[in-house]
Parts: sequence; structure tokens; C-alpha cells
Amino acid sequence: MAAGWQQLAVAPLFFLLLLLLLSGVLTLPLGGENKRTPTCGYESCHATKPNMLNVHLVPHTHDDVGWLKTVDQYFYGDRNDIQHAGVQYILDSVVDQLLKNPDRRFIYVETAFFYRWWKRQSSGEQQTVKQLVNEGRLEFVNGGWCMSDEATTHYSAVVDQMTMGLRFLNETFGPCGRPRVAWHIDPFGHAREHASMFAQMGYDGFFFGRLDYQDRTRRMLAQEQELLWRANIDPLTFALDKNKKNPPGILPNGYNPPEGFCWDQSCDDPPIRDDPDLEDYNVDDVVMRFLAIAKSQATAYKTNHIIMTMGSDFQYENANLWYKNLDKLIRYVNARQGNGSRVNVVYSTPSCYLQELHRANLTWALKTDDFFPYADSAHDFWTGYFTSRPALKRYERVSNSHLQTCNQLEVLGGPVSRNGPFGEGNSQTMKKAMAVAQHHDAVSGTEKQHVANDYARRLADGWRHCQVLVSNSLAALTGSSAKRIYCDNLNISVCPLTESSKKFSVSVYNPLARPVTWPVRLPVNGTAYTVSDAKGQPVDCQVVPVSRATREVRKNRGFAINELVFQVQAPPLGFSTYSVSLLQDGPPPAAATKHRAPTAIQNKVFTLSLSNLETGQSISLTQNFYWYNASDGNNSESDQPSGAYIFRPNSSTPFVISQRAKTETVQNSVVQEVRQWFAPWVSQVVRLYSDSRALELEWTVGPLPIDDSLGKEVITRLDTSIKTCEMFYTDSNGREVLQRKKDFRPTWNLKQSEPIAGNYYPINSRAFIKDDKDQLTVVTDRSQGGGSIHNGSLEIMLHRRLLYDDVRGVAEPLNETSAIFPEGLVVRGRLLLSLERPPAAADAHRPLAQEAVLQPLLTFVDGGLSPDTRLEFSGLQAALPPAVHLLTLTQWDGDSVLLRLEHQFQSRESRVNSQPVTVNLQKLFSTLEVIGVSEMNLSANQWKDEMIRFAWTPQTDSEAPPPKASGDASSTWEVTLRPMEIRTFLLRVALR
Repeated sequence: MAAGWQQLAVAPLFFLLLLLLLSGVLTLPLGGENKRTPTCGYESCHATKPNMLNVHLVPHTHDDVGWLKTVDQYFYGDRNDIQHAGVQYILDSVVDQLLKNPDRRFIYVETAFFYRWWKRQSSGEQQTVKQLVNEGRLEFVNGGWCMSDEATTHYSAVVDQMTMGLRFLNETFGPCGRPRVAWHIDPFGHAREHASMFAQMGYDGFFFGRLDYQDRTRRMLAQEQELLWRANIDPLTFALDKNKKNPPGILPNGYNPPEGFCWDQSCDDPPIRDDPDLEDYNVDDVVMRFLAIAKSQATAYKTNHIIMTMGSDFQYENANLWYKNLDKLIRYVNARQGNGSRVNVVYSTPSCYLQELHRANLTWALKTDDFFPYADSAHDFWTGYFTSRPALKRYERVSNSHLQTCNQLEVLGGPVSRNGPFGEGNSQTMKKAMAVAQHHDAVSGTEKQHVANDYARRLADGWRHCQVLVSNSLAALTGSSAKRIYCDNLNISVCPLTESSKKFSVSVYNPLARPVTWPVRLPVNGTAYTVSDAKGQPVDCQVVPVSRATREVRKNRGFAINELVFQVQAPPLGFSTYSVSLLQDGPPPAAATKHRAPTAIQNKVFTLSLSNLETGQSISLTQNFYWYNASDGNNSESDQPSGAYIFRPNSSTPFVISQRAKTETVQNSVVQEVRQWFAPWVSQVVRLYSDSRALELEWTVGPLPIDDSLGKEVITRLDTSIKTCEMFYTDSNGREVLQRKKDFRPTWNLKQSEPIAGNYYPINSRAFIKDDKDQLTVVTDRSQGGGSIHNGSLEIMLHRRLLYDDVRGVAEPLNETSAIFPEGLVVRGRLLLSLERPPAAADAHRPLAQEAVLQPLLTFVDGGLSPDTRLEFSGLQAALPPAVHLLTLTQWDGDSVLLRLEHQFQSRESRVNSQPVTVNLQKLFSTLEVIGVSEMNLSANQWKDEMIRFAWTPQTDSEAPPPKASGDASSTWEVTLRPMEIRTFLLRVALR
């Protein structure tokens, strides 16, 4: 939820109009056609008056898909002792009230809730709701399964959740169910990649409610609260910022009503008392206050139209209260026109408001950066949630990888994957769990603890359903119905099968469209093993002892004393099977570890110093762990403490955890490791595999000690000789890379008041520092926050444990414990370091980041396999070119699949790979014959060639015009991808 509902700063309503150079007319690609001529969308807008100030009242509710209560608790209205909220009652009440007056309007956002409510309605009630939608009285905005976070989500998961929500609306309501605008009124900062995605989904506008307080002030003074947003280097997008200007002393938020005009049962504002015989008759007072607010708000904007959001969190449970007073407000304000008033009030929607701005035919300011970091006051930077709940953030990322594998194998295995030898499996449960996890109080880590537990439980339940599907599919593809075992705790060396079995096989499924080499570490109790690949060839393998840190973090969940380490290769979109046999039992080999610091570890690419032996590069590099003392809010500058949302250290200088580390080394033909022990709660393994182009830093942090009554925010910092000139680079939702500069904002002259927190940015999959000669890229395994506070350095926050709530609504400190870790959460993760020449760096970090997001899935079979088992398989006829990423392959219906192909390089970032690439769809799959193809928009709810959106004109645009959208002149089956382009296809297929 709107964690800022009780903050003291203005959070303006902000909207963005996203423009791609596309053409066409809206038709319905999916779902039944509506025989009646609908009057929804722009056709259903109330008339406005050109010579007056038109006030668009937008009745709405903001329904968090989990925050203080779980999704179920919010829907049913349970646990009202935490928060009074029941979504089912809101929808019941709104529908009832819309029927009483055809002028009334209402917008709804969260499809996850609406879907549940819809399935519980009678056919008669459903027809009534369809009529309201067809007449534009009930309008869907945004339309995704949830309102996703924009800092900590990966673009692939956002696309998936938007597709699921929009598909339901499309198939249920037809063209009138398609939202015209995106609506992100509550996320805590806004990513340029989200703007780009919304543009490619066909939205005409994008409304949001939060931007930095300094940015807001400057825009108000300069009358630049309306802007074009170039959301990436190719397509042009448009954006408008609509902030309510309110009289001094009121405390509005970006989506709340003006002060004094909240008529929900949760509000205390007086109703409109319009009986003149009453002593407390207040119509004149209400009208005068409203006119004053409207006229004040209008001074900051270019047109004679303003918007007011009439609603807030979980409001309209008794919609009669709202609508009865809104009816009166409209009637009495408009009645003043007879006395010379120039204000006209109408029920409206964001799309109707947007249409009026488009009709104004004005030019708008241009923006090319993003809206991070977000601060609502001088010492209140919302940069802590970039890292909050790091274990949940990792679990969400792993679950995304599992879902993509599940989706792919559902297609490749055919119908038997959903109903086969292991029972009924499905991908839908996991899709819904992942969609809910994208909510801006889910993966963001800003929910209550019991809600975070519920998100994790949903993901685990979804994976259980997918495991059945995966087992069925692999049974069909291998020809073996042997039981498959899944080991989800290999990162802490736990797998009961490998710990006890003398002979087993491991299948490695690769969800990427290119072959991968991947290190495998299996917990074992023997000291010698043989490993053979799918062709029966021996594979180099080594046994190393389980580290002390791993033994401590796994506790009694596993009992292996050793790890079997070897590297595997897996074909694109396929699997390869390796056989493992025990040769010798016994304790770990005596010479496996050495208790001293190494002079060097190196492979044919890297040495530890850090040097790249292929390119001849060498930089000085030091790395250590530190912690910031979290503010408790008790100081003279501000009473703001660090919390789930806010990062506010007490000092700009972090405490070093230890100047020295106890070390031991492991060196063999497969891997070289330096195991470092900094403190009882911080350890690390520096690891270099024989064929790796990246150095791995596996960190283990926790439980963070709080017996000193100090909250702690733990970072790792890399200090190098690279001359960065106070600049560094971060990705946006895992795709495009943006330049960051210390104490600088491209849009305004920053007055820096928090030198650490004010220089933190979200790192979703990678960050890097560079100069003319060297680029050091760090690839993360989850979303984290980080910054470059000193020249040549890059710091990343790993873990947070705080003792105070930050007063943004969640009402509990971020102090995670569990049954396994009652003394505090322990988190493990890894960073991958790549050193390259800047012109070639993207050729390394782009595929490396995709490997970190979509990791191979290991499944195990005990004992030997039957001789006729298929040991290797690829779902592709050939690997895709290095620039092309297979983003989506999922079953759509009985004989069609949804395919997304993406060019994963930006323009000019690679001499080799930043070029257009052509792929033949008919020559793509090995087991599927493609017999029909239709191109769709990114969210798969419109045909691509029939999508058109509003066109807008920038005030200035020094850049060259974007290239035309891809077209294929050569063949229906050959598609060309340009840098950063995603193309979506609905394929009709048959199994070969």
C-alpha cells in the first residue's frame, strides 16, 4: 500500500503518456466480440466546457494485493483489528451505486482482486457488470494482476503479471475491458523501463503519485509538471505530472481527495448538509472551499482541465456515502455557473481526463532519466526498500526462473505435462503467485512479516504444482517415468538423495536459448566419485569439504560432510543428464583445504588481483564488509528513523566489520576458493571455476547482532583504481542501463541532505563502474540497493535489521526472525564480477545477467537409468544468436503458444551484438511445427498492427527520431529484432 498515507509531504498525482510510433485501430485479438456498439472508453466521457475550468472527479479505491494483511484477508475483510478493509464488499457496493445514476463513474485497478470477486458472481450479476463496463461507467485502469513495484521487480515478471491481468479483462469484457491508461499511484519511485513497457503495451497514459519533493517543487515553480518521457533510446514516450496544489497546512497524497472532501466511512469529514432549514447547513461553505482548491490547483497547469482523485486505500466499502455527497458536490458547484462561476465539475476517469489534454494540442517538456531515488523530505529517502527482506527478494527471483522453466516444459512436453504419470500439474498456480509477488508491497519488502510469509508460501505452493508438470514433461521427453527428486536447498548444501545415494543421475535443464556451462555443487558423504555425461564421457569432478559457514547456516537440515563439484553443459532450451557413482566413502580429503591466505588463484581468464589475462587488463581491487548504524530518529536534524522503506544512516562513514579475515583455500582442477571468515555473522567465499569468465563472491550475512541496541545495514564495498569521475551505472528492471552521478539529478539542481541514502539506486541485476580502459561489472542474484559514494568504488547493501518503524504505515520494525533463525535472519547470496574493456563489456555482462536470472534446473533420479532413456534434448533446432533472448514461451490455449523474442543489447553498447538480428520462426523449434503466426503487443491483448495511441509533441528534441517499428519484408516467418526490441507472437503449433 500507499505507505505514505500519513506522511507530511505532498505526493503529487503524476501521469505519463507513453508514445510509440505505431499505427492501427483497436480490435479484439482474444475473447468474444461484443455485438452491441459499446460507448466505453473515450466515447463514454462526459462533455466538458471549453470556456471553463473543468474538474474531473475520479472515484477510485486503492486495494493493495497484500500489505498489512494478506491477499486473502484483504479480499474477505478478515483481521480488521489490523486494518478495516474488505475488497469483496467494495466491489459489491460500487456496482450497486453505479446502477443508481448513469452519470457516476468508477475505476478499478487490481485484477487479482476483481478476478476473485467476478468468479463468485451469478450470471445475472456478471451481465450487469458487463453493461456497466460497456457503457464506460466502470472502467479498468492499469489492469495488471497487481500494481507492481518499479524498483525491485524484473521486467520479465512484470510483463507476465500484466499479461495475465489484461488477458482476463480482454476475454471477459472484450474491447471495453482494455485499459487505456496505466495507473501507478503508489509505487515509491518510477523506473524508465516501466514506462517503456507500458508504451509497448499500448497505453495512452501512465498516472503515478510519487516523485521527489525537490523535483516536485521545481516543476510547480517552472510549470513543468507535464512532460514527455523518452522511455528508452529508441521509442519516444510522453508523460504528464499532475500535482494537486493545496493551500498551506493540508496534508494530501497523490491519490487521496482534497482535504475536507473525503466521504468514506473511514473518514471524519462532514457530509454535505443541504437542507436550508438545518442549523448546520453547509453547502455554501463546501462549494467555496472546493472552488478555492480547484482554482489554486489550476494555476500550475497548462490546460483548463484538472483531475481530483476521490478515494483512497480500500475505500468505497459503503459507496453510498461517497456517491451521495459527490452527486451533491457536482450539482451545487455547477449551479454557481448561473452566478458567473467558471468552474465545471464532472464525474470522470483518467482516460477521459487524458483525452482532454490530448485535444489541447500543446507541446510538452522532455525527460530522459528516471524518478529514482524518491524522497518525501530532506532526510526521508525511500532507498532502504531496495534491499529490505533480501531472502524474499531472492526467493522471488528463483521462483521466476522456476516459472519460466515450468512454462517452457509445458509447451515442449505437450498435453501430457499437465496430466501424466505423476498426476495433474499446472503452471497457473505459480503464475498467480508470481504475479502477486510483483506488488509494490511484496517483493519490495515493505509488508508486515506475516504477509511476507504468505507471499513465500504462495510461491512454494506454486512450485509444488509446477514440479508435477515438470516431472510429467521430462518423463515424456526422456521416455523414463522414474521418480524425479527436487533439491531446493542446494545453496546451503542440502539434498537428502545425493547425501545418501551411491548412484544417481542429475538432469540439467537450461531455460536459455543458448548453451550454458554451469557449476554444480552437490552435498555428499563420500570422498571419491565418477561423473559421466550424456555421451558416457568422464567429467572432471572433485570433492571438497563443506565449509564452516555452510554447516552453521544449514543447521540440522542436512548432514553432508563434503561437496561434489563439477561443471555441466546443457543445450539451449533443453537438458543434459549426468550419471554420478560413489567410488569411496570416508572423511574429507586431508589436503583439500589449507588454512592460509593464497598468494594467487587464477584460471585462464582471471587472477585474484583482479586481472583479465585475455585482454591484458589489471586493476587494483579491495573488497570488505561494513555496516551503517541505522538512525533511530533521535537527532537534531530529523526524527526520521531507518525502516522498511527509508534508509537513513547515522553517519556517512560505515563501520568496518573486520580489517582481517580468517582464511582457508581450496584449489583443484575444477574450482579454486578462498573461504573468508570476517565475524561470526559475516563470511564469504571467493570462488573461481576453471572455465568461468566471472569471479564469484558468495556472501553469508546474519544474524545481524542487535544486543548493542543498534540497527544495522550491511554493505559490501569494492574499491578499485578505476577513474569513475563520480559516475556509475545501474540497470532498470534488468534491461537498459542508466548513468548515475553522485549528488546529481539530470532534471534539477539537487540540494543533497543525505549523502549516502540520497546516492543509492536500485540494482536489479547489475551495476558497473568504468573509465576509458576498464569496466568492472557486478551481477547480482536479486534486487539490491547500492551506490558509488567514492571515486572508483561500488557498494551494495546486502542485509538490513532495524529496531524502529519508519512511520510509513507498516507499523513494525524490519527485524526478521524465523523458527530456524530465532536470533535473526541469515541470508546467503552471490555477486559475479566481470572485468572487460568498456566497448566489449556488454558482450560479457548481458549473457551473464541472463544466466543469473534464468538458472538451470536440476532434477535427480536415484539409481541407474534404463538403457532407452533419452539423456539429452534441445527444444530448439539451433541456438539463437547471442543478441537474442527467448523471453517467453508459454502455453496460451490448446494449439497455440505465446512467444516473446527480445534483442538484449542496447544501441551502440556492443560492436558485434548491437545490430539487428533476424530469426526464422518456422526453423525455431525442434519438436513444434509452427503453422500460424500473429504478432501482438507486449502484453498480448492487442494485435500489433492494430494498435494506435495518442501522439504528442515535445517542446524540444535534439535526438534523432526513433527508427520505425520492425517490419518483415522478406517472409511472414522471418522476424527482425533491433536493439532493445521485444516482439510478441501468438503461434499456432502442432507437435512434430
